[in-house]
Amino acid sequence: MAKKIRIRENTEIHAPIVKALKTAYDNPTYQFHIPGHTKGLGTLKSFRDLVGRKALKVDTTDEFDNLGTLNPATGPIKEAQELASKAFGAKKTFFLLNGSTIGNLAIAMGLTKQGQKVIVNRNCHRSILTGLIISGADPLWVIPEKFSNWGLWGNIKAEDIEKLLKENKDVSAVWITNPTYEGVVSDVKSIANVCRKYNVPLIVDEAHGCLWNFSDKLPETSLKLGADIVVHSLHKTGGSMSQSSMLHISKESKINVEDVERSLMLLHTTSPSLMLLGSLDASRAHLQSKKGEKQLARAISNAKYLRSEIDKMETIHQLKPDFGYKTDVTKIFIKADGLSGKRLESILEIDFGIEVESASDEGILILSNLGNKRSDFEYLAQCLHKIDKHDYKDIYYLENKKHMPMLTPIIKKNLRDAYFSPKEIIPKSKAVGRLSGEVVAECPPGISILLPGELITEAHMPYLTDYDVIEVIK
Repeated sequence: MAKKIRIRENTEIHAPIVKALKTAYDNPTYQFHIPGHTKGLGTLKSFRDLVGRKALKVDTTDEFDNLGTLNPATGPIKEAQELASKAFGAKKTFFLLNGSTIGNLAIAMGLTKQGQKVIVNRNCHRSILTGLIISGADPLWVIPEKFSNWGLWGNIKAEDIEKLLKENKDVSAVWITNPTYEGVVSDVKSIANVCRKYNVPLIVDEAHGCLWNFSDKLPETSLKLGADIVVHSLHKTGGSMSQSSMLHISKESKINVEDVERSLMLLHTTSPSLMLLGSLDASRAHLQSKKGEKQLARAISNAKYLRSEIDKMETIHQLKPDFGYKTDVTKIFIKADGLSGKRLESILEIDFGIEVESASDEGILILSNLGNKRSDFEYLAQCLHKIDKHDYKDIYYLENKKHMPMLTPIIKKNLRDAYFSPKEIIPKSKAVGRLSGEVVAECPPGISILLPGELITEAHMPYLTDYDVIEVIK
């Protein structure tokens, strides 16, 4: 097993985009180019006061102030991507704006084509399905384990992937999500061995696993387990700004890098935010620094502390790797007897001023992040102990909506063909038996309820209580 990155205290951490932005800030010029707010002078004063003049002064785009370009990567941006590829153990790394969504779209455009089959896990993010709508490829569903008591999708089994590959000789790629949103980890190494046996590339949406390469207390990154392409959402847990992510091509991958790069050039904005790119550069540098290493160790320690406190409770329980699968310790999924996840979420928010990552039918997801202090978790544990000792069951049964889609889609028409078919909007009460014309997937976690071309059944209705109408194919 490849050794994870360990950074010595005297190691100099270099962030080229951050350095270039600092140089530009310290050497202002007369600006006659975009962005039109002109270093913040052309913005609403209350907004400028809120975010600060300094932030607006460095809100620029590429090609100016010797900052380089994103597509194709040049200058400090190119150097930052090369440093990131070394840090994450990749052959090539691309910085992404518009989150991991843009990476998934580029992968679909670059590597899949009309009519090809792609093995996809049922609980994939909607952006993967959007990518298949763009390319015209057809999803071939692999169904993960169902953790029925928790209302969650679990790990993907290598034997299920192999069964589909045996039965379908025209599969162009295997595309899995690892970890799940709630932190359940699949055996990627075994899945990669199966993919290698059948000579198909393995794509891993590892959006929620970007910290893994920086601690031996966390699972191994798919980049080192045989995946060809891995997408990381640095903005989710890695410390970068919202909607900034990375796409990595693994060292052993035989995928044509240019195919992905061309797709990114088609999809990416032509006015990339240097603040977002700089935050990716800063995030990578921070994770490699002694301070970042300490914060990550603290995040793991905080998570273990909270889990130990939950184990002392009678009515509150945590999802643990007790049944042959692994989990990311920093993602703590809990449930309370007699309470739905939404009810538990509202108790924490209204009664105790605590906001959690998400809530589903059965429980809530808590993230132990780089910036959390131990006192944050001590307070959270105190509040959970109070909930554990009080009866909050009174209004639970007023809730009827389901939040985690646990159905296997029945696709009657190619995603792309269905999306571009003539459509009409009808009352939800008349939708059963029709084919959906739209993607319905609420975030978080962005798992689809309905897809274009999917047969709408009675089983969908509990997930659609907030919808009065549905778009269907004529």
